[in-house]
Amino acid sequence: MKVEASQIRPAAIRRVLVTKLRHHGDVLLTTPVLASLKRQLPWAEIDALIYHETRDMLADNPYLDQLHTIQRTRAVGGTWAKLRHELSLFRTLRSRRYDLVLHLTEHNRGATLVRALKPRWSVSLDGPWHGFFKRSFSHLYLPLWGNRRHTVEMNLDALRVIGLYPDEADKHLSLIPGEAATHRCRAELAAAGLAPQGYLLLHPGSRWAYKVWPAERMADLIGRLLAAGHKIVLTGSPDQAEREMADTILAQLGAGREQVLNRVGQLNLRELAAYIADARMLIGVDSVPMHMAAALDTPIVALFGPSNPVEWGPWRVPHRLVSAALPCLPCGMKGCGNSGYSECLANLPADTVMAAVQDLLRATENG
Repeated sequence: MKVEASQIRPAAIRRVLVTKLRHHGDVLLTTPVLASLKRQLPWAEIDALIYHETRDMLADNPYLDQLHTIQRTRAVGGTWAKLRHELSLFRTLRSRRYDLVLHLTEHNRGATLVRALKPRWSVSLDGPWHGFFKRSFSHLYLPLWGNRRHTVEMNLDALRVIGLYPDEADKHLSLIPGEAATHRCRAELAAAGLAPQGYLLLHPGSRWAYKVWPAERMADLIGRLLAAGHKIVLTGSPDQAEREMADTILAQLGAGREQVLNRVGQLNLRELAAYIADARMLIGVDSVPMHMAAALDTPIVALFGPSNPVEWGPWRVPHRLVSAALPCLPCGMKGCGNSGYSECLANLPADTVMAAVQDLLRATENG
């Protein structure tokens, strides 16, 4: 049942578990919650539970005491191996004896976990969920429906509902590339004749095809940037679709491809973070590298299609948003009619993106 915030006693909280069973960007956008908890409860131990594949988003996070991960898909060894892992994880979590659990995902596993761990207080999102979910938590915070608030602020509502109010200083995203990744990045940059802050990083891909700008338009933009004297680093995941997109872009550049440092499919997430941290600017779409750039204070030109920048846009970093002037945006769909193809991005001209890049470069040149 829901109770008033005045019934929470912060002094009684010794251990907190924050869960976010979602994608990489979603996990990164929870880091202000960790910062605010550590500031307001400096005596408490703060743990997190996330999918194993997203662990690099919280690796070396200064506000965390323990990071627990769970396999999103069937573990190596099949169902029984996954079950053994989850039982071991549950025993570890139960031994921590959490006083407070913040479940930042509308996911039934969180409700089941809270009932099993039996913390004194537990918080999750309110909404049109079934009774089992809603009755599992002591506190429910109301979302602001209609995509009118950034996801960072929505996550922080999980603290506000129990009387823990974040400071503005808590709200910055936190991401640590690590010394090894930074060293490798700078060695590769030096070998290519590039210096930190001496290049623009373009990350054209996304795991979602409906968020992607066409390869021919990205090639057009890169050609213009090269002609203007900019050094370019191209990055992307090892995914086959992103590799093929990079090949198409480079092929359309002709001889200009030799001027591009191509790192597509060759970096892990922490190495990608190091490249982003040393870039003068990131140019990309609504995807996790955009949020990584925000966490690393790297200026961003972000191309948006169906998704809402009010909810998902670059957070607290110099940026320019580029999107089509269409009355249907943001539609929140997976492409036009959920087709996987977004005309609003497909028809976005390179001229518009180039103008945004130039404007942001001017605005940040002395920054």
